[in-house]
Amino acid sequence: MSVFRSRPWQRFAAAFLALVLLQVSAAAQTQTEPLTIAAHGASHGFAVEVMRDDEARSRGLMFRRTMAADHGMLFDFEKVAPVAMWMKNTYLSLDMLFIRADGTIARIAADTEPQSTRVIPSGEPVLAVLELNAGTAARLGIKAGDRVQHPLFKPR
Repeated sequence: MSVFRSRPWQRFAAAFLALVLLQVSAAAQTQTEPLTIAAHGASHGFAVEVMRDDEARSRGLMFRRTMAADHGMLFDFEKVAPVAMWMKNTYLSLDMLFIRADGTIARIAADTEPQSTRVIPSGEPVLAVLELNAGTAARLGIKAGDRVQHPLFKPR
């Protein structure tokens, strides 16, 4: 009778491979939706992942190392209320756009600090938050008052 005993490095390698395969599988299954920001006569399109439940919202962009320049993550909070975000376990610096129910941008928290536990408040009741790569808002001239177009938002 033989007994297989794995060495610590074999267990580590197997666990690492399983984690990589899980992340690749999750990334391959990620669904995106089109979102447009109208800013000063220009229209900027993004493909966004929409986080619609507590589990997805709490995970967000944690542990991701990259995000395409034309991608983002939209957090649907389902009701209008003050919200607060943080960057714990988030390796990417982000621009956070706090969005009212009518789709107008209430506030932008630009160039957030990766892995920080500092709370980033909405400043007023909002319906959603859009996270883009840091510097995107400044590069495209996106400012508070500009309009986000997505089925989540109802125009005035």
